[in-house]
Amino acid sequence: MSENLCSQLKRYLSKEILSVLQDAGTQASELGQKLFLVGGVVRDLFLGRPNFDLDVVVEGDAIELAQKLAHPRQVKAIVHHRFGTAKLYFADFSLDIATARRETYSCPGALPDVQLGSITDDLFRRDFSINAMALCLAPEQFGELIDLYRGEADIKDRVIRILHPNSFIDDATRVFRAIRYEQRLNFALETHTAELLQKALSLIETVSRDRIRHELMLMVMEEYPERALKRAGELGVLRELHPSLRGDGWIGERFKQARQLDKPGSLAVLYLCLLVYHFTLGENEQVMVRFNFPKKLAEATQQTLQIKAKLEHLAKPELKPTTIYRLLHGFVPQAIYANMLASEADIVRQRLHWYLAKLRYVKPLLTGDDLKKLGVPSGPSFGDVLHNLHEARLNGDVRTRQDEEKLVRRWLNNL
Repeated sequence: MSENLCSQLKRYLSKEILSVLQDAGTQASELGQKLFLVGGVVRDLFLGRPNFDLDVVVEGDAIELAQKLAHPRQVKAIVHHRFGTAKLYFADFSLDIATARRETYSCPGALPDVQLGSITDDLFRRDFSINAMALCLAPEQFGELIDLYRGEADIKDRVIRILHPNSFIDDATRVFRAIRYEQRLNFALETHTAELLQKALSLIETVSRDRIRHELMLMVMEEYPERALKRAGELGVLRELHPSLRGDGWIGERFKQARQLDKPGSLAVLYLCLLVYHFTLGENEQVMVRFNFPKKLAEATQQTLQIKAKLEHLAKPELKPTTIYRLLHGFVPQAIYANMLASEADIVRQRLHWYLAKLRYVKPLLTGDDLKKLGVPSGPSFGDVLHNLHEARLNGDVRTRQDEEKLVRRWLNNL
């Protein structure tokens, strides 16, 4: 087993990563410690999926080991003395180093009490069997697999299995992670795990608002978030967060369309705007406050619903470009994109697209300095001239710099 996984590691990892891990294992041994590659990278090794965010656990002092590795390579290192962890940033990958620990939970939803432990303790505290495997990095045992919970077998069977019956009770955020892994990897919840997940839904309320928001954002940051949201809807998880949350076919279709847009900005923000599209303003505020969403995200969702209230006006025939601009100016692009994807009216979609693709970029060619040279006096009239010049350009009344200069001179004559 050891020899086979060593060969797999050499094929799976780049020469640089392999060299760093081998050196780390040797350095740990020289300190009288033992080092292990753990978690997602071991899982992805079996699946053949790339992973450049590596985690290692040391039975010893993680910070001491991190400093020994970082200094000769002159790589950036961030150390957290309180947690006994460090992160090293290499050119093409990062390496998290943690001290092996064990965790106990005083009550459901509480953060764990942490104590130093062994690799066996550290694997037991993890969420699912497929994430609870380790590879020894000690020189004499390099590549030796530690698989206490049938992780390799569960990967072959394509199932998500919790490690013990109290797993969801200890930490209900594992409900969200179970769904993410199931849908990301195209696995299925193991039967008993699915039963325990359903029984644990009411415990989601025991978890802090910030942790729930974090899990929800991780869900919408998946490559295909509609899959996880659909599953969360089927299992009743979304209903626990808010009765109006949905992960149905409408959401799925809009998310697919969102990925086809040209430079829509943050897809996660756009997904969130679409997710609340059928909310009222009051419902949206409830969710944003309840889960303590950052101000910018809360504003993007609020603006989505404010634009939605204007769609009837945007559907009116013969709207001037200036009217469309005034209706949409000041809103973040994701809120406008969300309405463009959600609206059923062709004319509304066309006008929203027109604003995003062209109108929002329209500006007069003449600058403030140019207006001063033309003799426009300072004061309120100066701003009026700039505003009117912008509207003239939006409506196509002027096209060239010369057109703008003629128009300004005409205004000055009228003044």
